[in-house]
Amino acid sequence: MNARLERAGLALLRRTDPERAHGLALAALRSGLTAAPGPISSDRLRIEVAGLVLANPLGLAAGFDKNAQAVRPLSRAGFGFVEVGAATPLAQPGNPRPRLFRLTEDGAAINRFGFNNDGMETICARLARTDAEVPVGLNLGANKSSADRAADFARVLERARPHIAFATVNVSSPNTERLRDLQGAKALAALLEGVMQVRGDTPVFLKIAPDLDAAELADVAKVAENAGVAAIIATNTTLARDGLRSARRFESGGLSGQPLFDRSTRVLARLSGLTDLPLIGVGGIGSAEQAYAKIRAGASALQLYTALVYGGLSLVREILEGLDDLLNRDGFSNVAEATGTGRKDWE
Repeated sequence: MNARLERAGLALLRRTDPERAHGLALAALRSGLTAAPGPISSDRLRIEVAGLVLANPLGLAAGFDKNAQAVRPLSRAGFGFVEVGAATPLAQPGNPRPRLFRLTEDGAAINRFGFNNDGMETICARLARTDAEVPVGLNLGANKSSADRAADFARVLERARPHIAFATVNVSSPNTERLRDLQGAKALAALLEGVMQVRGDTPVFLKIAPDLDAAELADVAKVAENAGVAAIIATNTTLARDGLRSARRFESGGLSGQPLFDRSTRVLARLSGLTDLPLIGVGGIGSAEQAYAKIRAGASALQLYTALVYGGLSLVREILEGLDDLLNRDGFSNVAEATGTGRKDWE
């Protein structure tokens, strides 16, 4: 897709209800109407994280393709890895609509989806049929009505394990009531114990909220290390609303996009000082400079989502080529050399 056509498509989608626009974007991907350069790579961008060999450090965050409907084209969109889901054991509709809101003035979005998805059986069937060009992971979730939410995570992983390269335990979504309670040290340790028992050789990542205080963050780091987690994703969406201008700023749900950048990067840097586990930086990345800042704050890899709403898939190439130039400018031969070199700037 050329730049002019992409800009026209984005302008059209932004005049459409956000959730419907998202569905149309997925349909365009499935129909082959989007650019498919394949994984973008270079000697500086290639990286190994938690046993995964990646063409580049920029992944697609969970939530964009909840139901694994466009994995093949997304794996050819330039990303180094793709995460789908969240998947729960049983299909569920999620929260009532409207539940997705653009905050255009802020370069942000608020969602309160509530783990709407087709359920693990349907999602795993799609993953089994997918021929992806990059590692594909699954975000694990729990059903809202479940009597044992902690067990749901292990149940989904056990079913999905043959079809994925990694799994992410998502206890940090703010849109399922009391889900974030599972980030407490005792509850998280018990949940992860169940997940690790069924993981086989699948790397397990842990996705955390940006709203943890220093003591909570230290607890999470310790529990993750003790459990054998392979990496921590920092961070999910925030409940904070600092400095927003949009009329939609008071909608309930998780805030993502540009306003999350500083908050999530500070958490990333603090976490980098607490653990040697690989960290995946996500939250507010919309440029090569921001991607580079995340890496220098402590990220070994990155994830992107909300910025695609405003910049389209061409942003993937733009960020990666810019990141390669920044690494070269500062004399780094690869991403790993740059990781954590600017952590103190964010503490």
